[in-house]
Amino acid sequence: MTTGPDVARFDAWPEDEARRRLLTCLDVPRWADEVVAGRPYTDLGALEDRMTAVAATVTDDELARALARHPRIGERADASRHEAAHSAREQSGVDRGDADLLRALEEANHAYEERFDRVFIIRAAGRTGRDVLDELARRLDNTPAAERTETVGQLTQIAVLRLREALSSEEST
Repeated sequence: MTTGPDVARFDAWPEDEARRRLLTCLDVPRWADEVVAGRPYTDLGALEDRMTAVAATVTDDELARALARHPRIGERADASRHEAAHSAREQSGVDRGDADLLRALEEANHAYEERFDRVFIIRAAGRTGRDVLDELARRLDNTPAAERTETVGQLTQIAVLRLREALSSEEST
């Protein structure tokens, strides 16, 4: 049986366990350390606010590290490099049987990487492949600074969803 996110679980985890779990949400050690250091949290909102505030301060090197843990949208995750189980669930709305969509995503990913010199990241959970493609096309028009901000925001949304999942699962007890 799955229950809702329980911030008390996060507060009760030993420091190394809390840090390890945070790093599967966003692979930025300084971010994880600062979120853990903020314990205890009064509620889930306070924890998510802290996650967001600290994520807003990631450096370019930290951003590159975090992005390296995410596969391209529409591609299967490589378990040795990516958080494969998370990525597969999060991208479940992308119909891998739609060859035209996959080709369009591949082309748009390539254009994005040429423009911004990094992998396109989006909170894919709850979005269809067409939604993702539309967002990718929209974001190609961003300035580099605006796109960096959106990228960090999307990584943060992914991290929050992943932590909620960890706090909601029976495994986390």
